[in-house]
Amino acid sequence: MPQMAPLSWLSLFFFFIFIFLMFNILNYFSFFYNIKPKTYQKKFKINWKW
Repeated sequence: MPQMAPLSWLSLFFFFIFIFLMFNILNYFSFFYNIKPKTYQKKFKINWKW
């Protein structure tokens, strides 16, 4: 049945690939991490008693 097939499968393929890539890019860049500067402190203070 030729009326059911699209005339250009390649353009349809590129269209879906483009939609897929845009969806992934938007999901990747829409999430923001909370960037906190880490302060390194000594947790253990060693006191020698001898």
